[in-house]
Amino acid sequence: MNGEIRAKVFEGAKIPDHLKPSDPRFGCGPSLIPILHVENLLKTGHQYLGTSHRKLAVRNRVKEIQEGLKKYFNAPEDYSVILGNGGATLVFDMVALGLVEKKVTHFTCGEFSEKWFQSSQAVKWISSEQIKKGVGEGNNGYDVLSSDVICVTLNETSTGVQMSELPKVHSQAILCVDATSGAGQCPCDLSAVDFYFFSPQKVFASDGGLWIALLSPKARARALKIAEDKSRYIPEMLSFKQAIVNGEQNQTYNTPALTTIFLLNEQIKLMNNLGYKKVQEMAKEKARHIYSWAESKEYLSPYVKDEKFRSVAVATINVDEKYDVGTMIELFEKEKVAYGIDAYRKLGKNQFRISLFHNITISDLKKLTDLISHLIEN
Repeated sequence: MNGEIRAKVFEGAKIPDHLKPSDPRFGCGPSLIPILHVENLLKTGHQYLGTSHRKLAVRNRVKEIQEGLKKYFNAPEDYSVILGNGGATLVFDMVALGLVEKKVTHFTCGEFSEKWFQSSQAVKWISSEQIKKGVGEGNNGYDVLSSDVICVTLNETSTGVQMSELPKVHSQAILCVDATSGAGQCPCDLSAVDFYFFSPQKVFASDGGLWIALLSPKARARALKIAEDKSRYIPEMLSFKQAIVNGEQNQTYNTPALTTIFLLNEQIKLMNNLGYKKVQEMAKEKARHIYSWAESKEYLSPYVKDEKFRSVAVATINVDEKYDVGTMIELFEKEKVAYGIDAYRKLGKNQFRISLFHNITISDLKKLTDLISHLIEN
């Protein structure tokens, strides 16, 4: 079917009021931030925004974040929580520069795990190995005795592929997990991970520009050891030592965005009221709904074929080529019904990529899927 005919499929379509979600934000990038959290920020008045991040008004909130995350993930007591500017992509470079001694192995299966490997490959004084699966396939990883760092991706944001289990690595290896779009929702035993990092603009419902990491004592010791190697140049912005030292004082090295910190802390408190187990149960309910919906319609199918690798945080759904997803998304955005559900741009496929993040309710998700079916079937 040519583009002109496809474009007319949803022309003039009417959206029934009873199928309009209460909140249109279903995107997998910037998250659905509760209006209540923004109102709570407003209530701080003159006491928070405009304050130095070295002062207690900010440091106390960073401390709440650190303590709240350890509680939420049930992390071992001797784990450290550190924060820094730049987002999780910056951490790709930090790992290569400041955690790898000689060799790193990356297990990749999509755009973001591939970017992480490329960051390591660019550092010429370490050896980088890639063990690759196809886009849309799971890649749990396994131990590589010749490597001192093993890198895996908890949830591949570009496709909605989720790890089904963590690899066990040898005693001299650091297991690093990029958890960005799955942190807080996809299952992960933090006690089995040495370095777990993410950005807050996904499940943790804040703005971008910050990275957060939980380190085991082994990872902390490795980072500090490499920091003492004078033959290596590590920019201060990318220094684990700076992040660790400042983290111990409930600070970041560089000046952070205070709004990001505030909103992150509000979301952690909200999720701690439920607990990690309950949040995962709620995520599984949404995942069951969206994948069973896709399997029940002849014009839909889950992009990730293997059920055990289907994400509970990001769902990617294929749509029959007869129905142009782009024009439907344009309709949704024009009518302010649903934002951000287009496929990852580099895949170039006729599909939806729908966030299942914690703040998206099951009732709104059901309205969205019912609405898509209504438009296609009518």
